[in-house]
Amino acid sequence: MDSVNLTDHFLIAMPTLEDPYFAHALVYVCEHSENGALGIIVNRPIDMNLAGLLEKIDIKLEEGGLSDLPVYFGGPVQLDRGFVLHRPVGDWQSTLAINGEVGLTSSRDVLASVGAQGLPSEIIVTLGYAGWDAGQLEDELAQNSWLTVPAKASILFELPPEERLPAAMQKLGISFTQLSDVAGHA
Repeated sequence: MDSVNLTDHFLIAMPTLEDPYFAHALVYVCEHSENGALGIIVNRPIDMNLAGLLEKIDIKLEEGGLSDLPVYFGGPVQLDRGFVLHRPVGDWQSTLAINGEVGLTSSRDVLASVGAQGLPSEIIVTLGYAGWDAGQLEDELAQNSWLTVPAKASILFELPPEERLPAAMQKLGISFTQLSDVAGHA
């Protein structure tokens, strides 16, 4: 399992994963290497919308359909920092290109563009992220804490948050009710 690369995959929290940050979480893995992994929880909206967030950071939001977009709890690391998962990748100051169509940006310029022009329009804005040190995610996978499945941008950007986890699980041909809360090892 040393050479596994889960970049551009979903992690589906197993019922045995008792960490309250990750219970019933769908994590989109933005980067995975021998140095560790970084992901964003994409199914946990918080009690804030995009208009409220932009107001807090003094970015004007032009009238448009994005003001009511939810802001998400992206994970327990750097909760005071915003991250924007977006399609297309674009050309922002601090963007990690995850694949040919999806990027993760942590610089203010992408939010300024969203506020002024509504672009990129396909976005998931989070506060915080999920991070794993070198080998930590692999250890959690070996303990049956996560299921993995290749990600689909349509699940991220075309479905409401409550439908993302079931849609990712459907790619595996299962539903959450079929998962046991008792870990087993073959």
